Amino acid sequence: MLKILVAEDDPSTSRLLCTILRINGYDPVPARDGMEALEIMDHQHIDLMICDVMMPRLDGFELTSQIRESGSMLPIIMLTAKAMPEDKRTGFLVGTDDYMTKPPDRQELLLRIKALLRRARIVDEHRITLGDLVLDYDTHSVRRGYDTQVLPPKEFNLLYKLLAYPERTFTRLELLDEIWGMDSESDEKTVNVHINRLRTRFQDAEEFEIQTVRGMGYRAVRKV
Repeated sequence: MLKILVAEDDPSTSRLLCTILRINGYDPVPARDGMEALEIMDHQHIDLMICDVMMPRLDGFELTSQIRESGSMLPIIMLTAKAMPEDKRTGFLVGTDDYMTKPPDRQELLLRIKALLRRARIVDEHRITLGDLVLDYDTHSVRRGYDTQVLPPKEFNLLYKLLAYPERTFTRLELLDEIWGMDSESDEKTVNVHINRLRTRFQDAEEFEIQTVRGMGYRAVRKV
């Protein structure tokens, strides 16, 4: 069973979350605050963490920050009553993968957990499979049957990023920072050029489509 750490100082909320996780096939591990969560992770393998923001001793922001500074890519969902935009921005800046406000919709929470665990497997395996199409991160190749294309690094990384987060819209600036780096002299037009190259290269692909979201950026839609 996949272990999910629940870092939550409110006993009733912790019990509710653990019950939801348990009846849906997960193994919940409760922690009363951020310090206890770190202690648990020192002794147990954890597959995903749900954490509150306002906790004694070590809050959710600092907990997430310490986890990311250690090099861990543990999937993290912040679940909190702090719903202001600046709180969400802080959460994403310190490294959370997702952010939900209390009380969470039960089905939405479970769907987000499944999505994060799927992406975590993609990171571990360095591979994305869409029907007959396989993207191999280590070789920067896209394979369908016996036909293999090796893509230029920036094109491959852009495609891999979009397909690892299907249906999620990325702004051009987000993609520029992620693929080219914040110190790059490239601008957002570079992203447009590479997107057009990918569309030309995979114009007959039956497995996915790269869509433009007007006024925002791009997203990949899986067809299989």
